[in-house]
Amino acid sequence: MSTSQKVVIVTGASQGIGAGLVQAFREHGYKVIATSRSIKPSTDPDVLAIAGDIGDRAVAEKVVREGVARFGRIDSLVNNAGIFIAKSFTEYTQEEYISKRSTNLDGFFNITQLAIAQMEKQGNGGHVVSVTTSLTDHAIDGVPSVLASLTKGGINAATKSLAIEYAKRGIRVNAISPGIIRTPMHGPETHEALGSLHPMGHMGDIKDIVDGVLYLDNAAFVTGEILHVDGGQSAGH
Repeated sequence: MSTSQKVVIVTGASQGIGAGLVQAFREHGYKVIATSRSIKPSTDPDVLAIAGDIGDRAVAEKVVREGVARFGRIDSLVNNAGIFIAKSFTEYTQEEYISKRSTNLDGFFNITQLAIAQMEKQGNGGHVVSVTTSLTDHAIDGVPSVLASLTKGGINAATKSLAIEYAKRGIRVNAISPGIIRTPMHGPETHEALGSLHPMGHMGDIKDIVDGVLYLDNAAFVTGEILHVDGGQSAGH
């Protein structure tokens, strides 16, 4: 088995940004371990698809264990899995809070801890990049987002802390902070209104986020960075 190709884990990989990332990494020669609750087996021998809830520690362990068994190594991790529920703070149910925390925070903790441990074992560095949101920097009136800020803002903070903790061990840790991206979860009838929330006047595309992730994965002197790909949202209005 050849380990000359880089191997990347992508969470939330079955649709939208995650599916775009899987395709792009393959086009750039990476082997991919793709996971989400609903992902289907892949016919590509260089894509290992593992279905499950990343908030479940056993699923994260399976992703790393089977990924290493198949491809021999883990070079990069993209924490893309996430849940966004736009609802007034006082209307969130306990179940919604638990669900969002499980995917956004527990999922990040589980797979990041295990992936970094594997990178340390290999001894040749590695990279973690997490997809967060510019709403943590720039709240928007009419877009209630407390749980997004609580969970994704926590990941932004953890990104800087992990970057410093692992810098001398050659493991880089970054985040990419999107605005609102044109994916199947946003119907065409919403695009104009959602686009107007950005200073540039339009939504972003999946490719914008994919390009940012690929840049960070290859930027050897960049760590602790939160890269805003948000049409100017975080800069102001």
